[in-house]
Amino acid sequence: MKILPSEDSTRLRKVVKDLEPQLNVKIKIKEKEVSIDGNPEDEYIAEKVIDAINFGFPLDAALSIKKDDAIFEIINIKEFTHSNDMERVRARVIGTEGKTLSTLSQLTDCNFEIKGNEVGVIGMPESIKNGHNAIIMIVQGSKQANVYAFLEKHQLQPITDLGLKEKKKPKKAKE
Repeated sequence: MKILPSEDSTRLRKVVKDLEPQLNVKIKIKEKEVSIDGNPEDEYIAEKVIDAINFGFPLDAALSIKKDDAIFEIINIKEFTHSNDMERVRARVIGTEGKTLSTLSQLTDCNFEIKGNEVGVIGMPESIKNGHNAIIMIVQGSKQANVYAFLEKHQLQPITDLGLKEKKKPKKAKE
């Protein structure tokens, strides 16, 4: 059994009935503590999903941690800037009307949420690296257009051949 601290359990209380069957665990909420009971692997996944929900992610994005084997990562933007004006740095990450986060999400196939001086990222292990780098570049002052160009240049290409199929022999031309 794992016990997690929870700052705001009201959001979690609303979705606990949906979470339990999908995560194969029993979740109990008491004041500012959340207890998870199940097998160790399910408890670990449930912990990550609950952390993502507590961070502010919507339920479907948090559940992608289990369904799609995605990763949840938190980036503390204070670690990557010398600026004392954190409000301006957060504004750069969010962008005008949320356009920067939306564009980053489209280019990296990751979900982003910002809470205080932290940015949460949920995505596939291959995509997380690009999302992490993009956030750091923006926090350090890079122009958004340059970050978008970087992401377009470094987009992951789908793997089509793993070398497991037999190669077809070329057909001989009829003479």
